[in-house]
Amino acid sequence: MARPLIGVSTYLETAARWGVWELEAALLPVGYPRLVQRAGGLAAMLPPDAPKRAAEAVARLDGLVVAGGPDVEPVRYGAERDPRTGPPAPERDAWELALIDAALAGGVPLLGICRGMQLLNVALGGTLVQHLDGHAEVVGVFGGHPVKPVPGTLYAGIVPEETSVPTYHHQAVDRLGEGLVPSAYAADGTVEAVELPAPGWVLGVQWHPEMGDDLRVMRALVEAAAAG
Repeated sequence: MARPLIGVSTYLETAARWGVWELEAALLPVGYPRLVQRAGGLAAMLPPDAPKRAAEAVARLDGLVVAGGPDVEPVRYGAERDPRTGPPAPERDAWELALIDAALAGGVPLLGICRGMQLLNVALGGTLVQHLDGHAEVVGVFGGHPVKPVPGTLYAGIVPEETSVPTYHHQAVDRLGEGLVPSAYAADGTVEAVELPAPGWVLGVQWHPEMGDDLRVMRALVEAAAAG
């Protein structure tokens, strides 16, 4: 049986360095493709492109991962910029929102990771908290905290117990987007996972599974992609 092809969105950086080079680059932390591979899928990188091409790209995939990264530009959800919100990434916002729309329209299994979960919420008309404390305590260092699943949800069916997860974020879901339901919470009440009810497979997690050893969330995406 062929392994399902899982597309993963990428960063777009103006100056990345490797060897003797310092150039503009589309890049992705290796944890993402490795997690896809370990979970049984084939990973394909999806650098920012014209949003009108998103449907064509998604149509060739069996599943989609929208990766973590910079803060979503507040104008996308009708908010004024908080001084603590990071620099905008307009090309990435536009491309990934188009990827999400295409996946939802086409019934392609979708996993949003950190920023990807936030963009999923924004794509469906939700809003974000632009800053909260305690979920990214040391700059550039992943932390960890427990998340508790909501019984009866897709996520709870994948990970039924409370688990400690790798985390690094200072923004979070505020008002939920249309149709989304929360499926996990942190101890402080922060929504840590959201999903759309069946029949599709749509899940967003606020943490970074690519930085841990638990394959269950990614394996569930890969299995849904293979079944589709």
